[in-house]
Amino acid sequence: MSDRFVVVPVGQGNEQCSESEGAEGYTIELQDAVPVLEYSREPNRYGDGMPKESSPFINTDNDKGNLYDGKNMALFEEEMDSNPMVSSLLNKLANYTNLTQGVKEHEEADDDEGPAKTKKPVKSPALGTLIGVYLPCLQNILGVILFLRLTWIVGTAGIMESLAIVVMTCSCTMLTAISMSAIATNGVVPAGGSYYMISRSLGPEFGGAVGLCFYLGTTFAGSMYILGTIEILLTYIVPSAAIFKAEKKEDEAEALLNNMRVYGTCCLTLMSLVVFVGVKYVNKLALVFLACVILSILAIYAGVIKTAFEPPDFPICLLGNRTLQNHNFDQCLKTMEVGNVTVTTKLWSLFCDSPDLNATCNEYFTLNNVTVIQGIPGLTSGVIRDNIWGDYGPNGMLVENKHQASEPAADTSQDIYMPYVANDITTFFTLLVGIYFPSVTGIMAGSNRSGDLRDAQKSIPIGTIMAIATTTFIYISSVILFGACIEGVVLRDKFGDSVKGNLVIGILAWPSPWVIVIGSFFSCCGAGLQSLTGAPRLLQAIARDGIVPFLQVFGHGKANGEPTWALLLTGGICEIGILIASLDAVAPILSMFFLMCYLFVNLACALQTLLRTPNWRPRFKFYHWALSFLGASLCLSLMFISSWYYALVAMLIAGCIYKYIEYRGAEKEWGDGINGLSLNAARYALIRLEEAPPHTKNWRPQMLLLLNLDSDHAVKHPRLLSFCTQLKAGKGLTIVGSVLEGTYMTKEAEVKKAEQNIKSSMTTERTKGFCHVVASSNLRDGFSHLIQTAGLGGMKHNTVLMAWPGTWKQSNDPVSWKNFIETVRETTAAHQALLVAKNVDSFPTNADRLGQGTIDVWWVVHDGGLLMLLPFLLRQHKVWRKCKMRIFTVANMDDNSIQMKKDLQMFLYHLRLDAEVEVVEMHDSDISAFTYEKTLVMEQRSQMLKQMQLSRTEREREIQSITDSSRSSIRRNNQTGAAGSESGPSRELEDTQEDEAQLIHDRNTASHAALNDKADAGPDRVHMTWTKDKFLTERNRNRAEASMGVRDIFNMKPNQSNVRRMHTAVKLNEVVVNKSQGAHLVLLNMPGPPKNRGGDENYMEFLEVLLEGLNRVLLVRGGGREVITIYS
Repeated sequence: MSDRFVVVPVGQGNEQCSESEGAEGYTIELQDAVPVLEYSREPNRYGDGMPKESSPFINTDNDKGNLYDGKNMALFEEEMDSNPMVSSLLNKLANYTNLTQGVKEHEEADDDEGPAKTKKPVKSPALGTLIGVYLPCLQNILGVILFLRLTWIVGTAGIMESLAIVVMTCSCTMLTAISMSAIATNGVVPAGGSYYMISRSLGPEFGGAVGLCFYLGTTFAGSMYILGTIEILLTYIVPSAAIFKAEKKEDEAEALLNNMRVYGTCCLTLMSLVVFVGVKYVNKLALVFLACVILSILAIYAGVIKTAFEPPDFPICLLGNRTLQNHNFDQCLKTMEVGNVTVTTKLWSLFCDSPDLNATCNEYFTLNNVTVIQGIPGLTSGVIRDNIWGDYGPNGMLVENKHQASEPAADTSQDIYMPYVANDITTFFTLLVGIYFPSVTGIMAGSNRSGDLRDAQKSIPIGTIMAIATTTFIYISSVILFGACIEGVVLRDKFGDSVKGNLVIGILAWPSPWVIVIGSFFSCCGAGLQSLTGAPRLLQAIARDGIVPFLQVFGHGKANGEPTWALLLTGGICEIGILIASLDAVAPILSMFFLMCYLFVNLACALQTLLRTPNWRPRFKFYHWALSFLGASLCLSLMFISSWYYALVAMLIAGCIYKYIEYRGAEKEWGDGINGLSLNAARYALIRLEEAPPHTKNWRPQMLLLLNLDSDHAVKHPRLLSFCTQLKAGKGLTIVGSVLEGTYMTKEAEVKKAEQNIKSSMTTERTKGFCHVVASSNLRDGFSHLIQTAGLGGMKHNTVLMAWPGTWKQSNDPVSWKNFIETVRETTAAHQALLVAKNVDSFPTNADRLGQGTIDVWWVVHDGGLLMLLPFLLRQHKVWRKCKMRIFTVANMDDNSIQMKKDLQMFLYHLRLDAEVEVVEMHDSDISAFTYEKTLVMEQRSQMLKQMQLSRTEREREIQSITDSSRSSIRRNNQTGAAGSESGPSRELEDTQEDEAQLIHDRNTASHAALNDKADAGPDRVHMTWTKDKFLTERNRNRAEASMGVRDIFNMKPNQSNVRRMHTAVKLNEVVVNKSQGAHLVLLNMPGPPKNRGGDENYMEFLEVLLEGLNRVLLVRGGGREVITIYS
């Protein structure tokens, strides 16, 4: 049972029940109320911290007694140990609730701290669509951009292009909401919102990367809201509170940024303290913040309606066609009559060097008159025609009314010092898209609260889509109404300088501009607090999932689970946005991260839909993969439209996180769609991949690595895995196989343990591939099955790599070397290449770096060119990179060694291989006495081993005879009742029992013996009953024959064929040792085994002589086809 549940016995009385109610968490009662499962909120040490995934419904040992009672289901009583009855499962499901591991628990933990803890049972979530999804989404979507930048965007881009921006961005969020609704209604979504949905749909790598991007987006959103708060405070509420004041007009922008940095940092610190002290205060203020947003929207619509019949009086002063900052003058006049005397105004002193009428004034001021126009002409004024199209321009461009007459001045160098309204940044369409997009984010608010909803699968789609539809209507109507009511020069006045520093959208509102100013101020404050509340919990969820190791420290917090460390990191990242200080610069940054998050939500839905995974059954039916792909494409397009370099940086960050999780992260199996996609892609590729051998140009060794395991099922020769890694360099197919003796029914646990050990060794040795351990009645058959069946379709191995059986001489059992020779024969029959590594434990590890040295190839016979390809592949790895390649070939007496060397050099040149070439001449020589003697000793040893062992038939005869004689003796003793003869038969009986056991063992293992012994193992001879006299006669005859055989051994002469083979092995070994004893690796053609199986042991002896005195040797036997070509 999971660590998160504790079984508590419950009695019949009320006292026990009250104790269970007082325990922490909540209870799940089973049938008859026998045990109670207490749920603990502590993070699961073995899972990913999500209660939904960490609490299994399948029964455990503690539940078994309650699941089967009575005889009605006796047919299924065997199943009850592992599978629950349906009634029990449904009971658990009905009582299972999903409480968000977030703000609510932390608030309860704060309330319950103290000496008298009295926990109340957790109530079922009861939030409906309106309160739980619609209003939170509305509050998150509507915000700072609407109040501070939408009028400026409409004036700069015009109504048509502003509508295009709104339609594009709202379409993006609507398509994303459709995809999100499909994912959110495909089962219960615990708290975590988009991170949970993406990670469980696309896997931990994508989930971690996009989850962190979403976290960064939420954090920078907090920066944006704080900057918006400070901008409202310093520009529209208390401008006199500015610390940095500009002496000159050109310094105003820099002074504003510095003020934003100072006040923004203070505001961030204050908000972080509020969040740290208790999020319950933020939750209690949420309704106030929502009311501010709604009242502000209503005030805007009321003001628009009022302009139709009574436009407000907000005069705008123009000099020529240029808009003036209306801060330092009251009347839009150059001069005025006071007591029949013409005097200059404050406006005059702004453009002239003195208040006198004969003062020197700015040329443009002199040439043009001042005019007054209404800032808000009203709905019926027809100003909408002037605002249809945009007016983009560079930084410093003056805001002008194109319909006013103007006399241009020759000198414009002094314009930047004059009180004109001008652009503070360079404006263009794509910039406005990036600045506007944050105003449509916030659609995840409903899914983030899924744990608090009465019916999340119904509320999330309806509430989210209705909220997007509502806000889309608000934005579209606002764009049209702003363009129809407000003069263009006022719309393009970002900070309201032309209307005495009022908020432009505020002057439109009714009854007072302060409604919008105060409402937007508190709205931005609330949004900033919510960002600082939500972002640390998102980071904490990612950290507790354990997929990003270096973030695990941020999974810890206060005793009540409050993410203290995550809050500190969030505050630090938020400060970066504060130091940027410009709302227009921060908005595109968070646009990138949100767009990337929405992109992957759409991809997740499209992927699951196209893969048609059996678990993909959303209750929300109004989705389609084409809509999801359209949404993903729109997200990607908007990323690059907004800012191509920010998009590249965001994708680079996500890519780095993805690769880091893939390389270092914890392995999680969440049933994600990427695994399904990989499976479909693999199936498609395997079907297309022809089973025919690949072209020579595409040939590479696809390895089947045959491993031997020790008694603990650990890998005997891990260096074989290292060598395979160095040879493959991660390319192509690698299958690591091994065999356990026995049946799978009895060896299942050992097979799984062996697979785990091999996988662990593969990870240590960086071997990328597949592991396969089989159980077979004997090793020979097991390795044969692996050679025949490993791989799938066109992805089959073409090369077998194994270690040399180094202890074949010391072993009394010939099975080891016979298995080796049979493997050689089978690979030859299967047309597969064979690599045999001798002294494999001395091969270099992946961490070694071999210095200057050589890889020597002894090319005796041509078997497809594998000998020359292997050194090239090895030298691609850093272990062997510094080694040089030398090729030796053998010339006989009638060969022209000089011409052979030239031809070989030309051949290597065409193969594009760099290697030294040497031709070794082996002259015919007489067979030495040493060779003759070595062959004779080899054959004598083989003959002695054969004669020292009784044949299986003779052993079984002897055992049967002893058994029969003992049984007859026991019967006789029992009949006569002679107690004095007890000792003899009792000893015989003991011997008989041991021999009978040996006979049973021999019969069971008879099928694993050598092929040439089968004829003597007939059952008709094994079961014959012998008399004692016959047995004694036969045994004496066998012993006499054995003694005669031993005498013949010392008089025998060696076989001439064996003498010639031994001669070749000795002479070739001398040459190889002479030339290559100091080489890092020697590659040598492997001679084939004899066709006559009677010479198998001699074959092993020949190979041993051939390799004597060499450290690292790789015997190579080709698969019978060309693997290297001179053609391109």
